[in-house]
Amino acid sequence: MTETENTPTPEQASPERRCGFVALVGAPNAGKSTLINKLVGAKVAIVSPKVQTTRSRTLGLAIASASQIIFVDTPGIFTPRKRLERSMVKAAWAGAHDADVVVLLVDVERGIDRDTRQIIDGLKAAGRRAVLALNKIDLVKRDSLLALAETLAKEGIFDPVFMISGLSGSGVADLMDYLARSIPAGPWLYPEDEISDMPERLLASEVTREQVFLQLHDELPYASTVETEAWEEFKDGSVKISATIYVQRDSQKAIILGEGGKQIKRIGARARAELEKLMDRRVHLFLFVKVRENWTEDRERYDAMRLDFEE
Repeated sequence: MTETENTPTPEQASPERRCGFVALVGAPNAGKSTLINKLVGAKVAIVSPKVQTTRSRTLGLAIASASQIIFVDTPGIFTPRKRLERSMVKAAWAGAHDADVVVLLVDVERGIDRDTRQIIDGLKAAGRRAVLALNKIDLVKRDSLLALAETLAKEGIFDPVFMISGLSGSGVADLMDYLARSIPAGPWLYPEDEISDMPERLLASEVTREQVFLQLHDELPYASTVETEAWEEFKDGSVKISATIYVQRDSQKAIILGEGGKQIKRIGARARAELEKLMDRRVHLFLFVKVRENWTEDRERYDAMRLDFEE
């Protein structure tokens, strides 16, 4: 055989391309958004210590070798009571149903709580197997971690099990390698340089809402939402964004404004700095606060959040 015959063609030399959807599901505050940001290598989902921070499905795009992994960051799954909560849980289950691979993220400090139990039962009912990712492993002792892994393995729907820290990145590379091999062969669905499917207008709203959560802590639990109302591009590459924070009562509006408008200025300044970093350009951010008592029953608000209004 000649040297030419030994030389592989470009098609033979290149690994087979793969592309698939991987849904991250878990109880509220299990660390899904932190993990997806670590997997993608950039911020594509907002993060706060509050549960139910994520309200709609967000796609984060990552390249691993010849694989394009489309991560679906879903809202936490819990027992919903109100329309907004029901829409969030519906979006989470839809993400799991449509995905090629499901990853169940479990907060090892909380273990198998009621919400996690509900998710496991739901996966079983749907006939879905899942990858198990035990998260926040640096917060518990090894014996407790191994005992939890053994208990969950008995559920019979997990293969394999990964022990990770989405915050520090411990074990995340191993999880990524496994997922890159597990998704189906096929052409990539998104350009290589894209990291999310989130429109910039929604990104502006979400980053602002993140700062509302972070700055107000427990003062304004889940009574607010943010919408980008106007977007103006300038020749120098900068952008003017006008966004409205909707609340349900006048007292909540006063909390967001703060004394002399100090609080909303702080929220705006931090959101603007974050947006400039994410968008890599100058941002002029103008925030307004409006009271809309029943915004959680307003179809337009759900459309803006990419949630299904219908129950």
